[in-house]
Amino acid sequence: MHMQAPETAKLIDTPLAALHEQAGARMGAWFGCALPDDFGDWQREYWFAHKSVALIDKNYRCYLSFTGPDRVRYLNAILTNNIKDLPPSHGNVSLLLNPQGHILAEIETYALPESLFCVSYAMIRERLMETLDKFIIMDDVTLTDDTQRFGALALEGPAAARIVSELTGVDLHALAELARQDALAGAIPCTVIRRSPGKFPGVEFLVERAHLAALWETLQEKTKIAAGGTIGYTALSALRLDQGVPWFSYDFGEKQIPHEAALEKSHISYTKGCYTGQEIVERVRSRGQVNRRRVGLRFTGEAVPAAGEALTSDGKEAGHVTRAAFSPALSSAIGMGYVRKESNAPGSKLEWQRGTATVTNLPANT
Repeated sequence: MHMQAPETAKLIDTPLAALHEQAGARMGAWFGCALPDDFGDWQREYWFAHKSVALIDKNYRCYLSFTGPDRVRYLNAILTNNIKDLPPSHGNVSLLLNPQGHILAEIETYALPESLFCVSYAMIRERLMETLDKFIIMDDVTLTDDTQRFGALALEGPAAARIVSELTGVDLHALAELARQDALAGAIPCTVIRRSPGKFPGVEFLVERAHLAALWETLQEKTKIAAGGTIGYTALSALRLDQGVPWFSYDFGEKQIPHEAALEKSHISYTKGCYTGQEIVERVRSRGQVNRRRVGLRFTGEAVPAAGEALTSDGKEAGHVTRAAFSPALSSAIGMGYVRKESNAPGSKLEWQRGTATVTNLPANT
């Protein structure tokens, strides 16, 4: 299973494309999908998520359902996290590895009464389904592609929890991270999922495609009243780099194993038993060191390095940038990259062609 870079894949349109164009959005390529770059002023949009609330079109997902009596055993044997012990209506995030331990996909799994519901990326949907299908050998499991059925919208920022409470009656503060609850947003049936990449409780609404535009317009009204608004992916990319959130296919993918990608604490269970690629993960864990590792980076000045920009230490190759963006909150460019072990301790100074970079701590949850 090989994945194309986000920019080279055939773009998949968001179901909200017409609404975005009416709103004057500039569209771009994100996660292999045509999604808004911005709605006119990306820095203004960025501050919505810090100061009020930001509404985000999250329609780059694919949705897969697993039914049948062996569904839990089957998924538990191929994903890196513990599927077997998921409480009802809770989810976790895993990796799908190849036998050599390289990352093929990032997958969220939710335990529902009659099924396991998985969320991944539309750009790898076909290859992912082929790979998952190959693993169903003797198991009594049925895989259903629900991608065309659902859409997703998100709210981030300090006012998100209040809007969710007013609109649906769901208390985000009472939900665990990646827990879900069915609700009505006004008259629109939806599922509320707590997803908080930043310091405030955030939400993702999972909704049938038929109701997606109506929910978007309802949430637009609510965010405007709260002095927030819609944001595009230029602002979202800067925000998530502030938060230290890595993006699949941008900051990690099939070239990396989990420890290189610094995902060994967030995406892996070490007590669940065997899964595909486990031998490599355990070997690296016992060795305790990888040659390169994903780190946070802060650059001097406002120049933003391009993806793939080389990093050096004392004139020698030390690593490369995966993605970078200007952070309005820090008034400097920030990013992520892979850096050799001798140069990747927090505080290490590196050079790039237009200045210097300092290695920064990633958040504890990655």
